[in-house]
This record gives sequence, C-alpha cells and structure tokens, in this order.
Amino acid sequence: MPVNGSIDSKENGKQGPRRTNTRFQRVKASEVTFADERLKNNAFNAKGGTEGDYGAKASADLIVTRGAGFRKEKNKKKRGSYRGGEITMESHSIKFT
Repeated sequence: MPVNGSIDSKENGKQGPRRTNTRFQRVKASEVTFADERLKNNAFNAKGGTEGDYGAKASADLIVTRGAGFRKEKNKKKRGSYRGGEITMESHSIKFT
C-alpha cells in the first residue's frame, strides 16, 4: 500500500503516452461496395422520374416535417381529401444478380 494511503496503481502520477481511441464501427465505410450506383443515395428525389406524381408531392410536403408531427402529417396525406399528383404504376426497381 502506498505511503499516502491511496490505492492508485500508477507510481508518482506518471502516465504513459496518450492514445486516442477509435470509435466502434460495425461496418467499415472503406470496405463497403455497392452493387449499383443508384444505391448510394436513398433519398426520394434521387431515384428520378418522380416529377409531378403522388409520391413527389407527398415527399415535398413531408420532407420538412420532423419529430412527433410527422405521424399526424402522414396520416393527413392518407385521407381521401389529399390531392397529390398522378398515381403511376412505374417501377424503379434494381435487379440484383
């Protein structure tokens, strides 16, 4: 036991060289590869071909809504009184092989 009564394991207060800890990353960003370039941006506007349709209008209205008010605004859009754009049957799928 040290003379001054403390249970410090380091002698005379000397510390080793400081090192910075690296934060935990389950997925390393440098090791990620994309099967298709379109997968890099997950934003609604990034998919293209959405000008004037129902989803584009709803996205424009909801993109500014954050937090608890989002659910209320989303449910308002689902009611019959909401008039968005045209509902299309166009597909924006990405085929993986």
